[in-house]
Amino acid sequence: MRIGLDFMGGDFAPNEALKGVKEALDESDLSDVHIVLLGNEDHLKDYPELTGETNRVSVVHAPEVIEMAEHPTRAISQKRNSSISIGLRMLAEGQLDAFASAGNTGAMMVGSLYTVKAIEGVIRPSLSTLVPKIEGGTGLLLDVGANSDVKPDVLLQFAELGSL
Repeated sequence: MRIGLDFMGGDFAPNEALKGVKEALDESDLSDVHIVLLGNEDHLKDYPELTGETNRVSVVHAPEVIEMAEHPTRAISQKRNSSISIGLRMLAEGQLDAFASAGNTGAMMVGSLYTVKAIEGVIRPSLSTLVPKIEGGTGLLLDVGANSDVKPDVLLQFAELGSL
């Protein structure tokens, strides 16, 4: 599995994302996972252990960053060389099996709709998260903040997607 990670997005990026990748590689059996780091490769100079492991990690240079306060649609259309834009294109082209970013949520949503496309019949994508259950295990919670005005038909779709 090839997992793309925007290491330029999120709080305290890029260092926290890169430390997380290093920790995951050190502590997990990820022999069947190849991590593709997307971002400004200049920030990797302090992490030679990530760039040296070419069988488990590769780097795609993305010189632009979509900042948290930027307008999502404008940022996606104007910053074609950002880590989010490149990652979504790679996902759409089948070069990645998954892509994650802790960066601008709106840009991820807009970019995924325009680049990766929604499943046929899905009106609006939903952000989801795993939540712990009192009796143990986890549940999936959908629509965790990306949609400010949701119509009943979209809520029904979220319920159907969540049940899958």
